[in-house]
Amino acid sequence: MENHYTVIIIGGGPIGLACALEAQSAGLDYLILEKGALVNSLYNYPVNMTFFSTSERLEIGEVPFVSNNAKPTRAEALEYYRRVAVSYHVNIHLFEKVIEVKAQGTRNNEQENYKVVTNKNVYSAHYIIIATGFYDIPYKLNVPGEDLPKVAHYYKDPHFYAFQNVLVVGANNSAVDAALETWRKGAEVTMAIRRDQIGERVKYWVRPDMLNRITEGSIKAYFNSTVKEIREHEVDIQTPDGLVTIQNDWVLAMTGYQPNLDFLRSLGIQLSDDEVMKPAYDETSYETNVKNIFIAGVICGGMNTHRLFIENSREHAKKVIQTVKERSAKENLHTE
Repeated sequence: MENHYTVIIIGGGPIGLACALEAQSAGLDYLILEKGALVNSLYNYPVNMTFFSTSERLEIGEVPFVSNNAKPTRAEALEYYRRVAVSYHVNIHLFEKVIEVKAQGTRNNEQENYKVVTNKNVYSAHYIIIATGFYDIPYKLNVPGEDLPKVAHYYKDPHFYAFQNVLVVGANNSAVDAALETWRKGAEVTMAIRRDQIGERVKYWVRPDMLNRITEGSIKAYFNSTVKEIREHEVDIQTPDGLVTIQNDWVLAMTGYQPNLDFLRSLGIQLSDDEVMKPAYDETSYETNVKNIFIAGVICGGMNTHRLFIENSREHAKKVIQTVKERSAKENLHTE
């Protein structure tokens, strides 16, 4: 059948690529559908970002990742995953967003295929693997003025903010990197932090630098504080000492991101009824409660996005594909 694959992988990040390499090794025909660029989440990281992990912990498919530094950079990671995609001739469609996945057809009273509708085409597959990560939906501030053009939920390059009044909202890695880098390019940086300290998970070689800049007054930090309103040239911050209004040109709302759990719900995948909203899946095969739909990577953690990373979820690909290979072999044998 035209546009039919044994496996369709939704998400072209490192774990989606890992699933593709495992599928190739198993002799399974597959297609990756990625709504953005190759490893789109990594592409959207700040241009100067350095990973917490070492390069060997970011490797997939046993392809060596050689870095010039102890901790690889974003640019090195993008080059590495491009090299993986080229070396293995990975079958991937970029900038093709999945709109709908629906069960289609039956065999022996069981669902046979899934129809996958994208913004460009229609496909069918017997198995679906969802490896969509969590970087696509930012947590909103939900305050007046958040929709102004001056507000960004993604931070890329510090030079853009040189000699500007910048408010950074948040206290974890992305916020700290944005604050330090824009300050070093000449920005007047203020931070609004909901808690009473800089995040404990901030990279250990960066956190002391941030604390020193706050202590010396180079960067003004309002702890136990929240943004109340954003206007064209000002921002109101609610602090323990009352409302503070500061001059402002740009707001970098580095408040974190969340997975697209609504997409999982649309497929019938059950989520836990607590705040984590963890998807229901088998811990051995990574198959969800919906037959022949699997998940892999950070999406397995639901809203607990700090539990899974590339280095401790790349093994998901092996377990998923092993299950698919064994099941596919049995089904093919049954039909002969």
